[in-house]
Amino acid sequence: MQLADFEFVLPPELIAQEPVEPRDAARLLHAPNYAPTEGGAVEHRVFRELPELLRPGDLLVMNDSRVVPARFYGRRTTGGRVELFLLQRDGGRARALLRSRRALRPGEVIPLDGGTLEARFLARGEDGAAEVELQLAPGVCSTLEEELRRTGHVPLPPYIHRAEEGDPREERDRERYQTIYARSPGSVAAPTAGLHFTPELLQRLRVRGVEQAFVTLHVGRGTFEPVRSARIEDHRMHAEWAELPAATAERIATTRARGGRVIAVGTTSARVLESARRGGGAASAWCGWTELFLKPGDEVLAFDGLITNFHLPQSTLLLLVAALLGRQRLFELYGVAIERGYRFYSYGDAMLVWRPR
Repeated sequence: MQLADFEFVLPPELIAQEPVEPRDAARLLHAPNYAPTEGGAVEHRVFRELPELLRPGDLLVMNDSRVVPARFYGRRTTGGRVELFLLQRDGGRARALLRSRRALRPGEVIPLDGGTLEARFLARGEDGAAEVELQLAPGVCSTLEEELRRTGHVPLPPYIHRAEEGDPREERDRERYQTIYARSPGSVAAPTAGLHFTPELLQRLRVRGVEQAFVTLHVGRGTFEPVRSARIEDHRMHAEWAELPAATAERIATTRARGGRVIAVGTTSARVLESARRGGGAASAWCGWTELFLKPGDEVLAFDGLITNFHLPQSTLLLLVAALLGRQRLFELYGVAIERGYRFYSYGDAMLVWRPR
């Protein structure tokens, strides 16, 4: 299958630059279940109406990963600016996307903005990511973790336009580009389908009899790396850490036994569920690195419904939704969303779709 088949034209004004308030005021395109030959009606709702679209006994599975401040800026001794985007970190050692006008020398130390941290460039890997060592600047008495949290910038995607430094909206983004149930630090991008939930909405879902359970997938390079191969099948995902806890596996089994539906909140939750199923852990605890790339033609059985935002053309996220719905139905729904002015991407609106009968 060709990547070019998953291109579409999106008017720039539909790329959401700001989130709606309150969170659950986002629009929700609901595509009820259908047979592939039938098409199917579309409902235009508001996200806070989600309890009306689910049944008692259904189960929402949400990704509880927390976004960490992953973007840093610094200046070389020559005066050149450097941007550091952390991908994975183990203590002071990290893999990062590093951008500078001129190549760095192995061993070169870059003072980071804020004056409390330094990054020592070690080498570049075969995939282009840099190996760096993060350390406190001389004379700094706080901990490395404290300074990383204090001086790091929110890793907003590039289509959300903010000034590189000093944008007054950044402090708001620190809270808003985070789900209300995030608790496990490790992501460099938000699992954005969950951004629409409020405490009040979660309570209304519980009263409705819709249960909630959590998985973890730390969003990294695998999720947001573009597909660069012309043939979709040639793309390889970068590994990301994922976990299906025993308590969640038990809730899934109980939901299935009583005839309830499992709804993945976001493509990251969907990948955890499907990775666990393929790894033999759907009915028990599972964890590990996943490189699962769901695309049209793949069998998707671990979840019945999917809540997801509207995604970039030719992205792995878009292809995952196409794996569930098929390309034709996906583009029917995206065409409706564009025509009706839905807001796209991370701060945009959402859709609720179901596995075809």
